[in-house]
Amino acid sequence: MLTKRIIPCLDIKDGRTVKGVNFVGLRDAGDPVLLAEKYSEGGADELVFLDISASADKRKTLIDLVENVARKTNIPFTVGGGIRTVKDVYQVLRAGADKISINSAAVKNPKIINELSNVFGNQCITVAIDAKPINGDWKVHLVGGRIATAIDLFEWSKEVEDRGAGEILFTSMKNDGTKNGFAIDALKRVSEIVQIPVIASGGAGSTEDFIDVFHKTEVSAALAASVFHYEEIKILDLKNILKNNKIEVRI
Repeated sequence: MLTKRIIPCLDIKDGRTVKGVNFVGLRDAGDPVLLAEKYSEGGADELVFLDISASADKRKTLIDLVENVARKTNIPFTVGGGIRTVKDVYQVLRAGADKISINSAAVKNPKIINELSNVFGNQCITVAIDAKPINGDWKVHLVGGRIATAIDLFEWSKEVEDRGAGEILFTSMKNDGTKNGFAIDALKRVSEIVQIPVIASGGAGSTEDFIDVFHKTEVSAALAASVFHYEEIKILDLKNILKNNKIEVRI
């Protein structure tokens, strides 16, 4: 049986780790390099590093941070934010990332998933999907959740798999930062539709939330931010609790 992964997320804005609720109300959560080092030593399986304010003039800052994180960690980490081209991926991987994440770029130009998968291998390509229900239907959102689309979450999940994504990082915008639990029903459906690994994101507030998402869905990993950043939950403690609940994790 494959072990389930626990993944802290570093949302980066202007070089600092930030965290909000429902993608707004951002507050400072610390130095990303120090946090990455802490998680690397504290039992995290991977890291996700998302430059949520990425634009062309922020690229140098992102690369510098990726290099600094790579020097301080010994676990795989995924980098996203402002990645649009093969050249962007080369830069991020050369800086020390193991995988890249694309979101808005993939929606605007779905063929980029095929291209990047063909060049770098699907194990290197994560497609992040931000979505929330609109009139009862889950719709994909772009640009850090600021722009709604008419794209159905579940149809898009299947398409990104078919185009060569190696993993999906699904964030429920309505759960994000609320600490009220993951979007179990949506995650269950996404993880049953696709064969590639799915990372659950948005809503973790207690160890019970992690138990629920692993027991009730087929997700491969659970991602969280503030509960780890502010040490409300310690990763090694969480893993021991998961193991006691018959969920296989690496300790």
